[in-house]
Amino acid sequence: MQLSPHASSRKRVAVTGASGLIGSALVRSLRADGHEVLRLVRRPAATADEVEWDPARLHVDTAGLVGVDAVVHLAGVGVGERRWTEAFKKEIRDSRVLGTRAIAEAVASLATPPEVLVCGSALGYYGDTGSRAVDESAPAGEGFLPSVCVDWEAAAAPAEAAGIRVTYGRTGLVVAREGGAWGRLFPLFRAGLGGRMGDGRQYWSFISLHDEVAALRHMMDTPALSGPVNLTGPEPVTNREVTAAMGRVLHRPAVVHVPGPALRLVLGEFAQDVLGSQRVLPGRLLETGFDFAFPTIDEAVRAAAH
Repeated sequence: MQLSPHASSRKRVAVTGASGLIGSALVRSLRADGHEVLRLVRRPAATADEVEWDPARLHVDTAGLVGVDAVVHLAGVGVGERRWTEAFKKEIRDSRVLGTRAIAEAVASLATPPEVLVCGSALGYYGDTGSRAVDESAPAGEGFLPSVCVDWEAAAAPAEAAGIRVTYGRTGLVVAREGGAWGRLFPLFRAGLGGRMGDGRQYWSFISLHDEVAALRHMMDTPALSGPVNLTGPEPVTNREVTAAMGRVLHRPAVVHVPGPALRLVLGEFAQDVLGSQRVLPGRLLETGFDFAFPTIDEAVRAAAH
C-alpha cells in the first residue's frame, strides 16, 4: 500500500461505518501499521476501542473522541439494499446527512479537535455524465443521488467552520467480492450468469478495495487535500468492458444480457442509476502523487478474485 510521508507517526483514528466493507478494511489496514483505531457503534460501548453514537439523535459520546488525530466518517445506508420507496429514500438521505452533521458538530466541540475529518461521499454527486470525462471541478448533477450528495457534504460545515481540514471521498464502484455492488456480481459471473446491463455503453468508474483504503489514508495524511476527492481508478470503463473483464479473469462465459426494462422492473427508480453513465477521473489523487496498485479493470477484478 502506498502511504504518504506523513503516515509514519502513530495516530489515534476514529472510524464510523467500521463494520462495513470499506470501513472494516480500513480498520485492518490502520491497525496493521500500528495506529490506534476507535470504532463508533450504535449501542453502549462494550470495549475500550468503541465509542457510542446515535446519528438519528445527533448524539456522539465526545468524551470517547478526546485525543483523536483524525476521524474517518463512512457510515450510511447502502443505496442498493432495497427498492427505492419514498421511505427508503428518506432513510438513505437521513443516514448520510444526520450522521455527518452529528460527527461534524461533535469534532467541532472538542477542546482540541482532530487535524482532519475524512467524510464519505459518492460519485453520485455528478449524476449521469454520459461519455464526458469529469473531475472534481464538475458541478453537481440532477436527480435524487446528486441532491443527497450535495446535502451530505454540506452537513460537514460545522467542522470546516471550526478550522478542521475536511475532505470528501467521492467513492466509485468498489471492486470487492466481500460486499457492495461488486459482491453481488461475482457469484453471478462465477455461475456463468453474468453479462452486460442495458446497452453496456454506460461508463462505470471503479476502484479496487485496496486502492480505496489506500486513498482514504492518503486523504487523511496529505495536508494539501481538502474538499472533494474522487476515489476512482484512473481508467473508467464501460459496462460492456467490465463484463468482458469479469469473463476473462473468472474464465466463465459472460453472455447474459439484462435489458434495461427488466432492470427497471426489478430495481424501480434505482435502475436509472445502474444504467446511467459516470466517467469520473481521480484528478486530486493524481495531482498529489497517489499511486494506484490496481489501475485497470482486469487488475482490480483479479485482485478481488484472488
